Amino acid sequence: MQEKVLILDFGSQFTQLIARRVRELNIYCEIHPYNSTKFDVSDFKAVILSGSPHSVRSELAPQPDLSQIKGKKPLLGVCYGAQYLAHFYGGKVGASNTREYGRANLSYIDTSDALFLNISEGSQVWMSHSDTIIELPKHYKKIASTHDVENAAYKIEGEQTYAIQFHPEVYHSNDGMQLLENFLVNIAKVAQDWTPNCFVETTVAQIQEKVGKDKVVLGLSGGVDSTVAAVLLDKAIGKNLYCIFVNNGLLRKNEYQSVLEQYKGMGLNVKGVDASARFLEALQGESDPEKKRKIIGRVFIEVFDDESHLIKDVKWLAQGTIYPDVIESVSVTGGPSATIKSHHNVGGLPDFMKLKIVEPLRMIFKDEVRRVGKSLGIDANLLGRHPFPGPGLGIRILGDITAEKVRILQEVDAIFIQGLRDWKLYDKVWQAGAMLLPVNSVGVMGDERTYEKVVALRAVESTDGMTADWVDLPYKFLQETSNKIINNVKGVNRVVYDISSKPPATIEWE
Repeated sequence: MQEKVLILDFGSQFTQLIARRVRELNIYCEIHPYNSTKFDVSDFKAVILSGSPHSVRSELAPQPDLSQIKGKKPLLGVCYGAQYLAHFYGGKVGASNTREYGRANLSYIDTSDALFLNISEGSQVWMSHSDTIIELPKHYKKIASTHDVENAAYKIEGEQTYAIQFHPEVYHSNDGMQLLENFLVNIAKVAQDWTPNCFVETTVAQIQEKVGKDKVVLGLSGGVDSTVAAVLLDKAIGKNLYCIFVNNGLLRKNEYQSVLEQYKGMGLNVKGVDASARFLEALQGESDPEKKRKIIGRVFIEVFDDESHLIKDVKWLAQGTIYPDVIESVSVTGGPSATIKSHHNVGGLPDFMKLKIVEPLRMIFKDEVRRVGKSLGIDANLLGRHPFPGPGLGIRILGDITAEKVRILQEVDAIFIQGLRDWKLYDKVWQAGAMLLPVNSVGVMGDERTYEKVVALRAVESTDGMTADWVDLPYKFLQETSNKIINNVKGVNRVVYDISSKPPATIEWE
């Protein structure tokens, strides 16, 4: 049976990062809200308490039930978790004289303690807190300090309970991975046996047990998630998987044909549906970005529903939902205001379709999806594709959408993306694309005055899309790309480069 780690979430922005670091140790873990009843503690080998935006001194402080955990299972409290284990068990937590945020160094370490094996004094850690642990409860032992934080880490004598005031999951904690490994592997004795091959084997068996000999329909997008989901399902149920790839007329240049060919080469049962005219007609004259999204989603549902009805006795809908989608749809407080986003995959299919859901990737992160895809033998070029928005170029054309505007943006985008590949920059960029702006500018071509479109190029680096920074592309590349676009794409006479980070800007313009 797969050994696993429970992460109790108190609403920290870093909780997902804890899970990703644990997974990097080839240890399976799950995140659950601290107040959830949808899990059984006995199923987990060890527990981690996350940080939180709340103060333990607040009346609204989250208070988990640790009666089946503390003293009974290996337990690690991180930031809020550390303050909770001190404050509610007889210690004292108060406001810091100086709020410690950012880099700090461990000025004292109990090197005899297993938690700090192979970690030296002076090690850099990342702090993010306004409260501090003033006094430890009885039988609690300090095992690390920084210059400003006396009780930066402690353990409870007679228990496998540890707590740290800093965040080991953050990149700036130089020995954070070592500390997590010390706790999970050396102290908790959790097996490091969760690998892509293990995931494939387990997931295929689960799909076979769940679906049996029923038929499954899957909407392919050409992206990494739906592709890996399709290959997993194909491995499990073969010819009973029916894939539908819809051309909404807003894909990249020649993408409909090239992706269809790629899928056929993978042996998948795929039907291509060219509904581009239907989408463009529905979008005619609409400029509002949110309304455009809704129109694209609605028409997709209509097309997908029409096609799924042509498959006799289909009972399941497969989706490429991944773990961040699941986590972000669950509020720690149970209230809708705290939910980051409501997740609706494949356009948000309505109840009238009467299909049961199968989501083979719902418990893994994006980087893990790519590793699973590699273990399945999926082409590296497909796995390395940049994310592409569901509404496609529809939200990269600012203002109303016409066939001519789509043509212009497809040409511009093709030159930009191919240029990134030619300059060996594509894999250094997380996402790139071009935006067609709803303005014309004056230009001169030959001896003639022009009044044509402006396009903006956008390239960002990120790990998960939650935050992003613009990529400092070489001036020579930008110069060459701008010249190619203006000389080859009729209707464009000006190219600009977007140097906004997220936040405050977003990756897409709409």
